[in-house]
Amino acid sequence: MSPTRISRTQRLVGPLRGLLVAVFAALVVAQVAVLPAAFARMADESPDLAPLRWPLLVLAVVGLVCVEAVLVCTWRLLTMVRDDQIFSDHALLWVNGIVAAVAGAWVLVLAAFALLVAAEGLVGLAALLLLVLLVGAAVGLLMVVLRALLRQATELRTDLDGVI
Repeated sequence: MSPTRISRTQRLVGPLRGLLVAVFAALVVAQVAVLPAAFARMADESPDLAPLRWPLLVLAVVGLVCVEAVLVCTWRLLTMVRDDQIFSDHALLWVNGIVAAVAGAWVLVLAAFALLVAAEGLVGLAALLLLVLLVGAAVGLLMVVLRALLRQATELRTDLDGVI
């Protein structure tokens, strides 16, 4: 790898890691402070939705844990990119972790969507969750395609290393 390319990659990994740390911290704050307060307010303002306060809070917190898992896997993949080790079977494990976390979060959003639709129909938050479901499905499918591309690139790199 050329020195210019190494320094360019290293320049990108640092800011990306900083962004991942900031997002992770914001997610923890949301899990500990923002979501409990928001669901308490929802229960106070909409007594018909009060029974959903705790199930929705649990689904939201666990959903954010899935997002945090994606951040951890991304951190590890950034390390592999920086160290020029991304084209390895080990990288596929981290990508599989991302796919699993996205799938888990999607199932949790689906459950929250079903709870809200059963309680109040397709209005407000339920409509927003439908949009999140569609975006989540697209992200999940994109990750599956990217995993297949990484697998192909890894096989090609292994073949080239064998020839050289």
